[in-house]
Amino acid sequence: MNRFKGYLIILLLLTACKNEGEKSSKNNESNFNLKVERFEQKFYEPELYELDDLKFNFPYLFPSQTPDSVWNSKRYNEEEIELYKLTKKEFDTFEVQKKEIVQLFKNIKKYNAAFKNPKLITLITNLDFENKVIYADSLLLISIDMYLGKRSPVYIDFPEYISQNFDKSRLPVDIANAIINSQFKSGKGRQFLHNILNEGKKMYLLDMYVPNLSDEIKMGYNSEKMQWVRENEVQIWKYFIENELLYSTNADLYTRFIANAPFSKFYLDIDKESPGKVGVWLGWQIVKSYMKNNNVTLQQLLQTNAEDIFNKSKYKPKK
Repeated sequence: MNRFKGYLIILLLLTACKNEGEKSSKNNESNFNLKVERFEQKFYEPELYELDDLKFNFPYLFPSQTPDSVWNSKRYNEEEIELYKLTKKEFDTFEVQKKEIVQLFKNIKKYNAAFKNPKLITLITNLDFENKVIYADSLLLISIDMYLGKRSPVYIDFPEYISQNFDKSRLPVDIANAIINSQFKSGKGRQFLHNILNEGKKMYLLDMYVPNLSDEIKMGYNSEKMQWVRENEVQIWKYFIENELLYSTNADLYTRFIANAPFSKFYLDIDKESPGKVGVWLGWQIVKSYMKNNNVTLQQLLQTNAEDIFNKSKYKPKK
């Protein structure tokens, strides 16, 4: 099934939505009466919703250079209709997910009073797994065809390390990460230590935003991969130290230890057993150790450079 890329233009269209400096009101229930627009239901029910009406109500989803013939073709495409039916079955209502998102937004506002609830829109992007969630301040777009469960037959062509996260349980994490990545300022450091501690800061933010979710869900690991990093934390740390990687600026270290991948690349026999992103995991542990051993706020953490975090973390890998 070909992935439809038209929605990628959304990021450019939405940048005009930013309105920094606005202050949100105090947290109360009226702030969290979130309305979820089920765009996919309207788009794939052409007998109920006219295309012109959809274009009027959702202009940011219809790039002007795309002719109506393309949209009409999509609305009646058999493969897309089948995908829509699967999402309709899995997400007949969005109430459970809505409650999770409300709680997420409440948690974010505890640490960022200026955060404003975006408008939520669900849609189908024909398995565009790289854009499961798009956040641009006033809008939050959720591709619900990417949350049908890891065993859904529509994901048969995806590698397991990717498809294992195509599940409803992952949605709050993906939304939180989209918001974190839009607001996080990483600085200009190129050293491996700088990069893994940037990721560690993001993971610590994730802890604050979705505290009730497991580390497995936050990291995108299954239980076996999570057990592996916990049991091999000393060996991972020893490898980084002995190979003098912490202060290396080798760009390959990002793909080897930070990027999402089926396994990390130590170039040892253990590679096939390891999960990807062990650098993210280790950076997370260092940041948690820093926060445990220093009386600093979350905002102070985000402004602290990698060298200070590392030196004051008193990090010692667990045996």
